Amino acid sequence: MFVHKVDDELTLKLAGPEDAEALFQLTDGSRTYLRKWLPWLDSTKTVEDTKSFIQSGRQGFSENKSMTTMVIYNGAIAGTAGFNEIDHTNKIVKIGYWLGQEFQGKGIMTRVAKALTDYALLEMNMNRVEIRVAEGNEKSSAIPKRLGFKEEGRIRCAEWLYDHYVDHTIYGILVEEWKM
Repeated sequence: MFVHKVDDELTLKLAGPEDAEALFQLTDGSRTYLRKWLPWLDSTKTVEDTKSFIQSGRQGFSENKSMTTMVIYNGAIAGTAGFNEIDHTNKIVKIGYWLGQEFQGKGIMTRVAKALTDYALLEMNMNRVEIRVAEGNEKSSAIPKRLGFKEEGRIRCAEWLYDHYVDHTIYGILVEEWKM
């Protein structure tokens, strides 16, 4: 089981089946808010869907291909964050994250992204961390900018969001650039 303490308020924890109900309730309660930027909400309609998501995350973790954790803020599930992809050959991880609406604006995800970057570069000995953000998602793009990531480019029509494509801006940082 993976558990990583970020600070006195925040912990990252690999989700288990026992977390499905609470994680689903957070997702469901933030559905309208999250729908603007996340493409998977229409396929997350029940607790069983969340259980499948958790199982998939645990399988990716056991295969060392990804790591999806719950963000625990003062004892409550606030969202998820982790490595959507771990590329051991090229020593690259790609961070992904989301927070429930009521947890926005507290600096939570900046601290989480910093902790994940530290973990990838210093503990896993990766060379590069990447964060991709849908163009126009200012709150999400502020995080890598705040942490010193470089804006590296744009992928056109990178993601289908229900009825339209969005471009992604790519932010990256290399181990020798990481000074946080």
